[in-house]
Amino acid sequence: MTWFLNADVWVQALLATTFTWAMTALGAALVFFCKKVGKSAFCIMMSGAAGIMLASAFFSLLLPALEQGGKYSYIVLTLGFIFGGFLIIVTDIVINALSRRTDEQKRSCAVMCVAVTVHNIPEGLAVGVAFGALSQGNGVGFVAAVMLAVGIGIQNFPEGMCVAFPLRANGCSRTKSFLIGQFSGMVEIAAGVIGAVAVTAVSGVLPFALSFSAGAMVAVVCSELVPESFAADKLKATIGVVLGFSLMMILDIAFG
Repeated sequence: MTWFLNADVWVQALLATTFTWAMTALGAALVFFCKKVGKSAFCIMMSGAAGIMLASAFFSLLLPALEQGGKYSYIVLTLGFIFGGFLIIVTDIVINALSRRTDEQKRSCAVMCVAVTVHNIPEGLAVGVAFGALSQGNGVGFVAAVMLAVGIGIQNFPEGMCVAFPLRANGCSRTKSFLIGQFSGMVEIAAGVIGAVAVTAVSGVLPFALSFSAGAMVAVVCSELVPESFAADKLKATIGVVLGFSLMMILDIAFG
């Protein structure tokens, strides 16, 4: 643990996002052992991850951004949050427009693969930015940065399944389904390193970067995790969100 704390910021981001990618790969690897995943388990995982990510967006990203924003923090945070959310909205619009050119079954798989991959970019950036802020002592605690990566990793586990299992159902081999499924999480590694290095190189951009990451994460939660989990089981999804948020809040306040 001491070695990790003393490591270069890009190494910390690299290791943290390697974990989030590994969770994606682990979820995709279930295609070798299972034909399908139960709706209840999927619902709890997705909603729990939603709660963790919502709490992370506030406690691990927006609060430190507010502390570092200075006199015009309300403008910096608002613009950063809007741009982060807008990135996800535009991504969804573009993906849906492109997917209309394929048949329904292929469209479902293509949209899921591309959407998960693209949405992983701001998530990787969020982890990198958090560790970049940690290295500079700018309000983000070690536990908060680690739990942000853990929360995203938990979310990535069912995302790996969401890509691999539909591909398998549409005729892809187990190996091909796994490879494509785990690849969707690899972009987080590059994004995390870029985010950490950028924040370290340009310290003044930190408040905007933190709020940008928060906006992107909230948009992902609202557009992907909440609809999918609540469509499966509203009661279990509500419980998952509350428990996930509470867990992240307790850890951040107690140890952050």
